[in-house]
Amino acid sequence: QVQLVESGGGLVQAGESLRLSCAASGSFFRINTMAWYRQAVGKQRELVADITSGGSLNNADSVKGRFTISRDNAKNTAYLEMNSLKPEDTGVYYCNAEVKLTPFSTGWRDYWGQGTQVTVSS
Repeated sequence: QVQLVESGGGLVQAGESLRLSCAASGSFFRINTMAWYRQAVGKQRELVADITSGGSLNNADSVKGRFTISRDNAKNTAYLEMNSLKPEDTGVYYCNAEVKLTPFSTGWRDYWGQGTQVTVSS
């Protein structure tokens, strides 16, 4: 089993910053892409940013210049540095990872964390 545990959410005012962490644990061979998604009340879950094991980045247009995704492969941990937060950034932030369980596994499995709430007040 693979567990993803997010931390770092909270309540902040507009313009402030937060740093989210996502730590993967359990029994697995390798992690490919790690990503952050978010879901606001009444809206669909959307991709915020992702990062491959090689460090290639992808960010949603709505967060470019404000959010930075990074990862520490040795710790199996991904981070999301969020600056200049806006009320529209409010939502539950979920970590996602593509995982290969063994060296002989075919394909990658998707795993999700339980989510961490981010609330930005105006």
